[in-house]
Amino acid sequence: MGFNCGIVGLPNVGKSTLFNALTASAAAEAANYPFCTIEPNVGRVSVPDPRLAKIAALSKSKAVVPTQIEFTDIAGLVRGASKGEGLGNQFLGHIRAVEAVAHVLRCFEDDNVTHVDGAVDPVRDAETVDTELMLADLESLERRADQAEKRAKSGDKDAKRAAGLMGAALEVLREGRPARTAKIDPADRREFRALQLLTAKPVLYVANVSEEEAATGNRHTEAVAALAAEQGAEYVVISAAIEAELSPLSDPAERSEYLSSMGLEEPGLHSFIRTGYGLLDLITYLTSGPKESRAWTIPRGTKAPGAAGAIHTDFERGFIAAETIGYDDFVACGGEQGAKTAGKMRLEGRDYTVQDGDVILFRFNV
Repeated sequence: MGFNCGIVGLPNVGKSTLFNALTASAAAEAANYPFCTIEPNVGRVSVPDPRLAKIAALSKSKAVVPTQIEFTDIAGLVRGASKGEGLGNQFLGHIRAVEAVAHVLRCFEDDNVTHVDGAVDPVRDAETVDTELMLADLESLERRADQAEKRAKSGDKDAKRAAGLMGAALEVLREGRPARTAKIDPADRREFRALQLLTAKPVLYVANVSEEEAATGNRHTEAVAALAAEQGAEYVVISAAIEAELSPLSDPAERSEYLSSMGLEEPGLHSFIRTGYGLLDLITYLTSGPKESRAWTIPRGTKAPGAAGAIHTDFERGFIAAETIGYDDFVACGGEQGAKTAGKMRLEGRDYTVQDGDVILFRFNV
């Protein structure tokens, strides 16, 4: 599994259309009225990685297994969600369950598609959603912070640390900024995530444009880019309509021709995934042999035993060593045997930090 990303936004911005296109399914009904999506739809998408096909060809693998990303299409939000308006409580609970948030913003003009606020303004729409999430975080933190402060005064070190983190989050939230903008020491990141704050989750703004503006963007996407830069978030420009047209096309030549006609070099999904990986600081390592070549996703900085655990917990528990070949060396030497002959295979131990593109065979004993 790659990571789980919740697709959120106001009603009628193209969330479900994008979800259907990304997952090449009709799982999410797309319609021109609020609350079309009530229960979240979940779909998995294979992560495109050209390196996988290359090592599979060299290893003569019978199967190729890419890693996957999971998308959750969450109901549209309205003002007052933090107080339970609309589908507020369900909406907030569904966001709490995902690792990252893809915030779809309408950046196209279309008189035939109703906008809940009457006019297209992606920055205003982003602020509507962010405000509701910040209000929910404020209410949650103010309730917990008092309890943490009391325990901290009694000498509880963990409570003192938690109170400090809550204080940092409360400071930015009271200034009208999301919790992710708080200055947190890297050593405290894990504990900060444990606070389960909605606005602490990494955010990817998805500027949904018309087919005609997918390659160029427009004044609305420029505003989204400025917003992302201000918040330390990421953004991508995607036409959900193009992705919907592209998803049924299985022939590579036909897909390439269609993309070229739109002035694009690749599907929006590819950009979406790359940006999402960067957002969560994830990397991919590879395994390869005659049976299969496979991609595995892990957080950057993962040590060899932890990476082995992505395959199976027994691999981590009984870890002995990792036979490691860099991707470039694997390809340049014509595969595993050539790399070994050329002295490019390294035997790495427990302290080795796995690198993006490493081709690894784990040795273990349980």
